Amino acid sequence: MILVAGATGMLGSEICLKLAQRGESVRALVRATSSPDKVDLLRRSRVELFLGDLKDPASLASACRGVDAVVSTASSTFSRQPGDSIESVDDAGQLNLVAAARNAAVSRFVFVSFRRPASLSFPLGDAKAHVEQALRNLNFTVIQASWFMEAWLSPALGFDYPNAAVRIYGSGTNPISWVSFRDVAEMCVLALRHPDAGHRTIEFGGPAALSPLEVVALFERVAARPFRIEHIPEEALRAQFEQATDSLQKSFSALMLGYASGDAIDMTGVREEFSIALTSVNQFAHSQLAPATSRA
Repeated sequence: MILVAGATGMLGSEICLKLAQRGESVRALVRATSSPDKVDLLRRSRVELFLGDLKDPASLASACRGVDAVVSTASSTFSRQPGDSIESVDDAGQLNLVAAARNAAVSRFVFVSFRRPASLSFPLGDAKAHVEQALRNLNFTVIQASWFMEAWLSPALGFDYPNAAVRIYGSGTNPISWVSFRDVAEMCVLALRHPDAGHRTIEFGGPAALSPLEVVALFERVAARPFRIEHIPEEALRAQFEQATDSLQKSFSALMLGYASGDAIDMTGVREEFSIALTSVNQFAHSQLAPATSRA
C-alpha cells in the first residue's frame, strides 16, 4: 500500500492515477474540504480515500498503518483552506508525516521538493530543507524539481500565451530546465521501486535548458505571431523580496529571483538510468497552442 499526501493537487493526483494504472494499491490522504471533483476522480480510479490532515498527527498515524511507502507532494502554496500556511503545512505538517512514517516503519518515502537559489533563505525553501534533513533517517528519495512549465509558462504567472503577452522575471537570458509535472509524477512512481533510487536526492528537470526569451521565441514560432514582452527588473524583484512580510509573498518573490538567475540541469544521466522520457518545451507549446492555431 502506497500513501499519497497532496493527492488532490495537480501533481499528487497524477501520481495516484499513474500508480493505480500500474496495479499498485494506493491510499490518498484527503480532507473533508478537498475538491469533490478531485476526490471523485480518485474514487473512480479505485484509489482508497483516507480522511486526514498534515496538521493532525493522529490522523497521519492512522493513515500510515499498513503502508509500505509514502509519496508526499503536499503544499500550502495554492491552498485556500483555513489554517493552511507554509509554516503549518510545508514545514510542521510535512515533519508530522515524516514522523508518522518513521513510527510505522515505512520502507520508502518519496518527497517532492524543488531547486532552490543557494543564496536565499525564504520560508518555503527553508521548509523543504527541514523536511529533507528529517528524511535522512529513512529510506528516502527526494525529487528536487526545476520550474514547472505548466505553472511558470502559464497565464497564472504572467506567461499569457493565449493573448501573446509575457512577463519575464529578470533579463530572461539565463537558461532553465523547465519540467512537466507529469514527468515529475512519473519520476516519483519510478523512484518508489527502483533499487538505485533509495537514500538519494535527484535533481530533476526537462530535456533541455532554455532561457525565458528562447521560450518566448519558440511560442512565437508555434503561434505564428509576435508576443509582447514585459520585463520585471531583478532589482525590483529583490526589493519585493526584502519588503515582503508575508511568508507566501516572500517565497514567491524568492522563486522569481531564482527564475531570473536560471536553473540548468544536465539530465543525461537520470534519463539513461531511469529510462524516462521527458517532455520538451516545444511539445508543451504545441499542446497548448495547437487548439488555438487550428481554429485560426
